[in-house]
Amino acid sequence: MKVFRLCMAATALASLLAGGVALADPADKLEHIKPVLVAPPHVMEHEQATKAKPRVVEFTMTIEEKKIVIDEENGTTMQAMTFNGSMPGPTMVVHEGDYVQLTLINPATNALEHNIDFHASTGALGGGALTKIKPGEQTVLRFKADRTGTFIYHCAPEGMVPWHVVSGMSGTLMVLPRDGLKDQDGKPLHYDKVYTIGEFDLYIPKDENGNYKEYDTALESYGDTTEVMRGLIPSHIVFNGKKGALTGAGALTAKVGETVLFIHSSANRDTRPHLIGGHGDYVWATGKFINKPERNLETWFIPGGTAGAALYTFKQPGIYAYVNHNLIEAFELGAAGHVKVEGKWNDDLMKQVVAPSAIKN
Repeated sequence: MKVFRLCMAATALASLLAGGVALADPADKLEHIKPVLVAPPHVMEHEQATKAKPRVVEFTMTIEEKKIVIDEENGTTMQAMTFNGSMPGPTMVVHEGDYVQLTLINPATNALEHNIDFHASTGALGGGALTKIKPGEQTVLRFKADRTGTFIYHCAPEGMVPWHVVSGMSGTLMVLPRDGLKDQDGKPLHYDKVYTIGEFDLYIPKDENGNYKEYDTALESYGDTTEVMRGLIPSHIVFNGKKGALTGAGALTAKVGETVLFIHSSANRDTRPHLIGGHGDYVWATGKFINKPERNLETWFIPGGTAGAALYTFKQPGIYAYVNHNLIEAFELGAAGHVKVEGKWNDDLMKQVVAPSAIKN
């Protein structure tokens, strides 16, 4: 009799699904919030730890195809494809157990089909199979953030994944533990500021005279760009979309005594972040907060397709260079930025004992 009832229940369930009758969705009963996304290097406002119950966190992103300048000194341009107009796309922040709900918009003014693959999600090619949208379309994807860490998201259209990624279409989702970050002993960690650094390897074609070429549309650049790309030799490696994006007026800022969380994403190539004059006090090189952080690192290795995270408390004022410590890529190709730190100098940590002078005979 029990087996018969189970079979009847299974049959009824199958009938409901076949007839298109929606089953109860647990996320429908949860609170929905709509935080405001901001362009990197900044990160949306968020709680580092929360006592709230799991929520549905609703985001909206618009895909923008546009020409950008990647090297102002030489006037070098690229036909970029972006999430919300920035490279990288905005950093989304939720807590473990929340649902990420994204409305993805592909305006009719664009020329190409796009989608999104969340490395934090489970199933359907990270959402890529459920978010294919042509120009003039939009879609809504929801998934449960069931593991903590910093995770890449990127565009992943069939047959064109590398081209879309190196053209600017990647970003980071950070899933925080509900009780916040912890050190290796389980004690709470706190940050005063958080910045996103998105590293991009770019492949700009040259003409017969060795000058970088310009294109009117992304589609027009496809053939030449993929030919250069397949040679695996980047013409530029930049932070946040162009050489010098994080220097001068765009430099990151902090004060002595402030703790900064650096989120560093690289959707395609391996990278080696290094803060010249500082350290990684606590580092999750592969970005996964369930793992114990490494301590006091000079340089950390972030595999391609990963977003890493590092905490550092600044102890001295001045200009700190934040670089990819493949120094050729930093100084020759552009993978470098600055952190301007204000505060009082501490001679006990460093001082010039003797000023430079002529060598005595």
